[in-house]
Amino acid sequence: MRSTDILIDGFGRVSENVHAVLDGITAEQLVARIAPEANTIAWLIWHISRVQDAQVADVAGTDEVWTARGFYDRFALPFDRSASGYGQSPDEVAEVVVEPALLAEYHDASHAATVDYLGTLSDDDLDRVIDENWDPPVTLGVRLVSVLDDDAQHIGQAAYIRGLMG
Repeated sequence: MRSTDILIDGFGRVSENVHAVLDGITAEQLVARIAPEANTIAWLIWHISRVQDAQVADVAGTDEVWTARGFYDRFALPFDRSASGYGQSPDEVAEVVVEPALLAEYHDASHAATVDYLGTLSDDDLDRVIDENWDPPVTLGVRLVSVLDDDAQHIGQAAYIRGLMG
């Protein structure tokens, strides 16, 4: 098994969990909060998809699915095109109100772009330094694992919230 196969498997597990959380969910459950300033399932899944899309497009040198395939316009969120959820306030979290099918469609498109890109890489590619602003410098492999880790944590949060709702 190649390192990229492990990454593909990891991102695939995130995607499976996104679909498990969204399966049969109601509009009310998507935006429910378990605490007054907690993230919602809608925001968490949007954020997972945005981060994966933006980070992979950056290292792949491609356009983001978010803008290139019209998802920015279709979501019609009151955020800048580049917004991915980092640093957003509880009020901004509440602005992410979308249909579950659109969340799933965007996630699937982001996931497909990720898998396509990972399929082009060799194990040696993962050692390429992509950001020298850190000590040690960040390699492509480290960046991709970081994105996968962020996605895994957030889908776990979404699954937990969904479980609380029954």
